Amino acid sequence: MQARGRPKKYRIVRLDPKISQFSPRGKAGRPNEVDLSMDEFEALRLADYMGLPQKEAAKSMHISQQTFSRVFKRAHKHIANALVNGNIIKIQGGHYVISSREETNPVKNQDSPT
Repeated sequence: MQARGRPKKYRIVRLDPKISQFSPRGKAGRPNEVDLSMDEFEALRLADYMGLPQKEAAKSMHISQQTFSRVFKRAHKHIANALVNGNIIKIQGGHYVISSREETNPVKNQDSPT
């Protein structure tokens, strides 16, 4: 089945996370998992960790400010869900390109079809 609608642009991710999973302590059994995509991770890193305004963060990721806002809001929902319910947070997947300012040929990654 062919994808419908406009093709999704690759999001620019400048930093590959050092840790790809966070697990809660003190919860018996195997907790559920929440997936945080690489573009959501990058949005959190740029806006919350680095303190960039959304407009600059969106420019860094080569997406519109409106798209950045949607990705950022989705990331906050995933993190809040994991914290409230004691879920594992896995950072993986998405439609992204790992790039730095010095690189001329970014590496494309598409782990999930959505």
